[in-house]
Amino acid sequence: MAEHRNPHPATFEDLLAEGASVPTEGWDFSWFEGRATEARPSWGYAVSMSERLGRASAVLDVQTGGGEVLDFALARVAAPKPPLLTIATEGWPPNVAKATALLRPRGVAVVAAAEDDPLPFADGAFDLVVSRHPVRPHWDEIARVLQPGGTYFAQHVGPSSVFELVEYFLGPQPDGVRGARHPDRERADAGAAGLDVVDLRAERLRMEFHDIGAVVHFLRKVVWMVPGFTVEAYEQRLRELHERIRTEGPFVAHSTRHLFEVRKPD
Repeated sequence: MAEHRNPHPATFEDLLAEGASVPTEGWDFSWFEGRATEARPSWGYAVSMSERLGRASAVLDVQTGGGEVLDFALARVAAPKPPLLTIATEGWPPNVAKATALLRPRGVAVVAAAEDDPLPFADGAFDLVVSRHPVRPHWDEIARVLQPGGTYFAQHVGPSSVFELVEYFLGPQPDGVRGARHPDRERADAGAAGLDVVDLRAERLRMEFHDIGAVVHFLRKVVWMVPGFTVEAYEQRLRELHERIRTEGPFVAHSTRHLFEVRKPD
């Protein structure tokens, strides 16, 4: 999310209507400029990805969303040259269309593939697999499609991410839910699939929501945060949060992210 600027004054109803009407396709968060902020991980995932793209020959981007991160990274490949083959997968039809339109000019094929289905590619087809914020990493499939010596380079969402907001609407969550996506558990799962974890870093990052319209749009866009979220179902809690933001200032939450660099043994 972008840097904060003072949002224009608006009524609760206006903000709700605005947050509920903005399209949610893709992973472009520019709409949040002036409405919400999120600190970025220190490792700079997209730039780091571009460095690896320049050294790869066959690349797979898993769960590409609207293709924005891959497009950014490919545009910044400096040397020696972009990969000879780059393919992206995506499961949500609106994002498949968005990613196809964005990535086709770069020679990237976008393949519609449900997130829980086996990857529709041959064994050992890629020397680099990347993914930013997959719903869940399917380590066996990642290991299968990687060439020996190949790399999986990804940024994952960590445990209890934005749970200040989740628990505001849903109440306290059990330990099993709060601990899901823990990097130590994912490290063990990667090892069980025969992969070696070369690098694993984790950070907790501050987020601020400056108006209730931003909260509504965020929960509509990141649908797994509050499953089944609608303005109608949560109107009273939204109204209470609107008043809290208006009188006390931004609602503060924290995202969690971890960086994986994983290698398939030769």
